[in-house]
Amino acid sequence: MRLRNITGSREMVAGDKHVIMEPEKYKGKWRSLFGNENPIHLEIGTGKGKFIMEMAINNPGINYIGIEKYSSVLIRALEKRREAEISNLYFLRFDAEYLTNIFAENEIDRIYLNFSDPWPKNRHAKRRLTSRNFLDKYNLCLSKNGEVIFKTDNRDLFDFSLEEAEAAGWKIGSLTYDLHNSEYVKDNIMTEYEERFVSEGKPIHMMRIYR
Repeated sequence: MRLRNITGSREMVAGDKHVIMEPEKYKGKWRSLFGNENPIHLEIGTGKGKFIMEMAINNPGINYIGIEKYSSVLIRALEKRREAEISNLYFLRFDAEYLTNIFAENEIDRIYLNFSDPWPKNRHAKRRLTSRNFLDKYNLCLSKNGEVIFKTDNRDLFDFSLEEAEAAGWKIGSLTYDLHNSEYVKDNIMTEYEERFVSEGKPIHMMRIYR
């Protein structure tokens, strides 16, 4: 789907107090930004922010960082953020390809990948956020007991992700091809995409992986 550009969105994002514009400065020091030693959970591709906002509100003892590459999407998440009186959520307008430039070893405790771009052409496989290329980056940033939780409606992407995780030596903690008819649904927070897919009767696939 073609992304609609919103005029002035880059400037609006840059001027928002909830967006960290120079994240490299916090490498190894992200907890100082939050002012505590709580776990840090990261969502890559945060979209319009529904998921990470609900997570931050429901879990005040966890620090959340939402990464979104596109300003025109991120401003929608920031609209939600301004309405919430919380101190445990910041956003980055950033490309996850350079994740290790801004997070030190063992700095992140959990990574959420929700309905990531499937990049369906084989020549683009390395761009998929569940490819070995990205799993290697997560491996460097995650704490010893850290984990990645991945959700998608795309069966081909899910099967690819499972193969990549196993080939890279990751362990499968939880796995379901139909999240909303599984035991894991009780702890599930839906994204905007997920709400739409579920209303259309599409099964949601989920896996939790760790080293």
